[in-house]
Amino acid sequence: MIELRPFDSLGGANHGWLDAKHHFSFAGYHDPARMHWGNLRVWNDDTIAPQTGFPPHPHRDMEIITYVREGAITHQDSLGNKGRTEAGDVQVMSAGTGIRHSEYNLEDVTTRIFQIWILPTRDGEAPSWGARPFPKGERSGRFVTLASGYDNDNDALPIRTDARVVGATLRAGESAEYPIGKDRKAYLVPATGAVQIDDVRVNARDGAAISDMDVIRITAIEDSEIVLVDAA
Repeated sequence: MIELRPFDSLGGANHGWLDAKHHFSFAGYHDPARMHWGNLRVWNDDTIAPQTGFPPHPHRDMEIITYVREGAITHQDSLGNKGRTEAGDVQVMSAGTGIRHSEYNLEDVTTRIFQIWILPTRDGEAPSWGARPFPKGERSGRFVTLASGYDNDNDALPIRTDARVVGATLRAGESAEYPIGKDRKAYLVPATGAVQIDDVRVNARDGAAISDMDVIRITAIEDSEIVLVDAA
């Protein structure tokens, strides 16, 4: 089953410095049919103006993955971590028992991110933060695991939940498969381009909520950059 969620159907709000689109209920946007997808709770498509951002604020009991599509985001938190994550790269914050952080676009250009929240399946642990580059060449024509709750995904950023975040870049006409299993749920968003899954076309920034499929086969209609969450 594939439920297409076109970009223009998403909730959201434009705050001037932040133009936020919400794939799931978030802040002032509430849709009882879009509360979560398995343990995936939030997928925000944020456009952040230069020299602006989110001032320090608290989180707890949430796995927060930030995928930078354009520009860069600078993170600082109450643990003393500070880092700048550029386009194509990923950062993960496990909020754990509690953390305060800020996220600023300190660049002179607009920054665009996907921010993904996944409910943890382990709790009571201290908070943590990490980031790493994922050069696009490594995921050309195939899926690469960006963040994972499983020990055997050694190169991925660790998250404390039964889920994976994977990414791929496909040239027009290329296909890639992701074996997921019928008991899992997937949520796929092309950061750029357009893809086809079965007979469903998914354009850039659309969401595709996928269930009851053993293997997801994605074919690029245009050159595409894809992010997918494999959720419990």
